[in-house]
Amino acid sequence: MQSGIYVGLSAQMALERRLTTVADNMANMNTVGFRATEVKFDQMLAKIDNNISASVSFVSQGNDYLSTRSGELQQTGNPLDFAVKGDAWMAIDTPAGQVLTRDGRFTMADTGELQSIRGYPVLDAGGGAIQLDRNGGPPSVGTDGRIMQDGRIVASLGLFQADLSKGYLRYENSGVLPSSPAQPVVDNSDVGVMQGFIEQSNVNGIGQMTELISISRNFESISSLLSSTDSSFTEAIKTLGGSQ
Repeated sequence: MQSGIYVGLSAQMALERRLTTVADNMANMNTVGFRATEVKFDQMLAKIDNNISASVSFVSQGNDYLSTRSGELQQTGNPLDFAVKGDAWMAIDTPAGQVLTRDGRFTMADTGELQSIRGYPVLDAGGGAIQLDRNGGPPSVGTDGRIMQDGRIVASLGLFQADLSKGYLRYENSGVLPSSPAQPVVDNSDVGVMQGFIEQSNVNGIGQMTELISISRNFESISSLLSSTDSSFTEAIKTLGGSQ
């Protein structure tokens, strides 16, 4: 009977994790380049007693991962706005190190340096800051990331990939700080750059609202189950106590 309480509590902890994730996703529905967080739960088995062969099924605390679904593209016409095509990221240099981002709303500093909306240098494939000609013509960027001004190549926008299954941290402005070093994309026709576009958040608002309703109903159901189990446990103690 006690195992039922433990199973219910583990389920409530999992639901709390899901609720936190949904709340964060909903808060970033309008964040440019944001990728939704999903949670994967695993089944865990534990023996009730060393003398009993049966096991009780619990749910794990869950592991976060990022949805790889692309967000909707919005055309801006701004030559310094970029969207990534495919499963890759742009990179910026921050106080925390190299951060991956799909927010391509860039600007040009007075020095000609290409910067993120927060003022961090945008990096090329080699990890160096991209420098444009402040007095040159409007930059033109090809799908391969090469940046041209006045008919000559002046820089190349770096595209990177990282194994986020090894861990990551969220960073400001929809950035991601991977646990393992990101690697530049080389000769991948499925990955590219689109100039004059930005990528919106890939959060599905309707899907997240449906998830929120499901979490609420499941929580109520488990709470009712726990209350019933606790009442049965109390009645059993009273019965056993009265039979002595």
